[in-house]
Amino acid sequence: MLAPSVFKAYDVRGIVPDELDAEGAYAIACGYVAAFEPKVMAIGRDMRLSSPDIAAAAIRGAADSGADVVDIGQVGTEMLYFAVGEYGYEGGLQVTASHNPAAYNGMKIVRRGALPVGGDTGLDQIKARALGAAPEPAAARGEVSERDVYAAFHERALGFVDPSVIRPLTVVLDGANGMAGPMIEPILERLPVSVHPYSLDPDGRFPSHEPNPLLEENRTFIIDKVREHGADLGIAWDGDADRCFFVDDTGEFVPGDLITALIARSMLEKHPGSTIVYDLRASWAVRDTIEAAGGTALENRVGHAFIKARIRKEDAVFAGEVSGHYYFRAFYYCDTGIVPALVMLELISHAGKPLSELLAPFRDRYHISGEINSTVSDVPVKLQQLKERYSGDAARVSHMDGISFDFADWHFNVRPSNTEPLLRLNLEALDADTMDRRRDEVLELIRS
Repeated sequence: MLAPSVFKAYDVRGIVPDELDAEGAYAIACGYVAAFEPKVMAIGRDMRLSSPDIAAAAIRGAADSGADVVDIGQVGTEMLYFAVGEYGYEGGLQVTASHNPAAYNGMKIVRRGALPVGGDTGLDQIKARALGAAPEPAAARGEVSERDVYAAFHERALGFVDPSVIRPLTVVLDGANGMAGPMIEPILERLPVSVHPYSLDPDGRFPSHEPNPLLEENRTFIIDKVREHGADLGIAWDGDADRCFFVDDTGEFVPGDLITALIARSMLEKHPGSTIVYDLRASWAVRDTIEAAGGTALENRVGHAFIKARIRKEDAVFAGEVSGHYYFRAFYYCDTGIVPALVMLELISHAGKPLSELLAPFRDRYHISGEINSTVSDVPVKLQQLKERYSGDAARVSHMDGISFDFADWHFNVRPSNTEPLLRLNLEALDADTMDRRRDEVLELIRS
């Protein structure tokens, strides 16, 4: 089974077996090899119950198509990126459905150099081949080998920080029974931190909660545990562990743009004058912090494929998204959920202050709505109405991604969903009353 709908803008994702099964995975792998002709590629998988069968089928498909395949086993998505980037493989597939519920599975796909494959960078070619006639097997079947990349990955991740700086912090971890546990635990054993671990054993049934910390109901647990243990920091991951999320010492969830601002400042201390990329939904705290630290701040379209292309083009040292994706030049320009966790431990230790105190200037000055979704009957009409209402008074109007308006003391972006009749609002103001008033005003127009 291979439903056309499983091919999304940036990856492959669908319900198993109704939309995707082993036969479909075989076809995708064959399509990948036909499209990109890799001589050697890596294939990894997450902990979902269907992942072993789907990964095995993908390995067969790639090998039958003539590619040599390195099976890296059960890993987090960034470990697939690491393997492709570190060992010079000519591409790779990670079997995962990221943060989706247990019934789902899919693939994240990269080319040589861990370059992402999305709709306009090759995924459409793979789709056409996978849904077309079955290919003839290659004259010579590729060889399949195995490689354990954990030890090398742990060393690379640890290399982003100075372990001697890290203080004996108390940290709560919530792995959501995803891939974070085996990735982070061996590293933290080498650091002077006191850990309270929860749900770090990979289990594709997700018995604790769904592996999506962006949803409020899925982060209640770690917030409660941070307060219970009086911890300095809480860290949660999504299912394939390429995103991480933070809770401060008071038990307050920290938005991804404020984390981006803190890590950007830390990176600029190590790499003065560097360029930092951030997504256009972000708080002005990101832009202002980068510029104050002597860096160049570049706003960009939302989405990992767009961010990765931009940071390579600009040779940016770091990039961050509101959604919890953090990218590092020294990690093959890819997103990682383990490196930012370590960087935050180093950052807090170096500052000698609680995270809540580091965040206080941002929280006092910048008041953000968070992303608010609204179902609308006609997306283009609503975007035009917003343009007509706000363009005249705005200091800047941008169509980089949806439509953005900047004013003296507030700004907002409205983007359409790729898959649903939704508009997504992110709004910020420099005082709480203005934020509340402008948020309600814009939402009234969108929803009327």
